[in-house]
Amino acid sequence: MMQPAQLEDLMCLISSLDRPALLNQFHTYPARFPIDFTDQYLNTLTTERLQHIFLAMCIQNQQMPELPAAQAA
Repeated sequence: MMQPAQLEDLMCLISSLDRPALLNQFHTYPARFPIDFTDQYLNTLTTERLQHIFLAMCIQNQQMPELPAAQAA
């Protein structure tokens, strides 16, 4: 289980992602379960909703996303 400090780091990291970076994560995040959202569906969601769903995915997987250095800065 993630520790409170890890959850806070995760929330900060996800809140810093812009919409294109979030959408990229839905295609590249190594989840332990199938992520089968269509691009059509994802494009209907607000950025805040994408952040919420991605946060849930990361918590369920107990894994921080790996971001390219340019995005993580």
